[in-house]
Amino acid sequence: MFYGIIRSMYYLDNRQHKIPHIHVRYQDEEAVISIPEGLLLEGALKINKMKLVQAWMEIHQEELLADWELAIHGKTIFKIDPLK
Repeated sequence: MFYGIIRSMYYLDNRQHKIPHIHVRYQDEEAVISIPEGLLLEGALKINKMKLVQAWMEIHQEELLADWELAIHGKTIFKIDPLK
């Protein structure tokens, strides 16, 4: 979590959205955002929070893609540092 934004990656989560993605929650909003493009796939997120998430995703793109590969195969993912 950073700046009140909770980001998650779920195990075996490649059935509905076949592309790499993360789930993001902020207050009462939820969104699914693609990796590495940072595009909104589903839901909604305030624009200023979306920009923070996209900046974080750009910084940690390689780590996110590596974690995605682990997660879709049910393996333990690595923790990624928050945006500072």
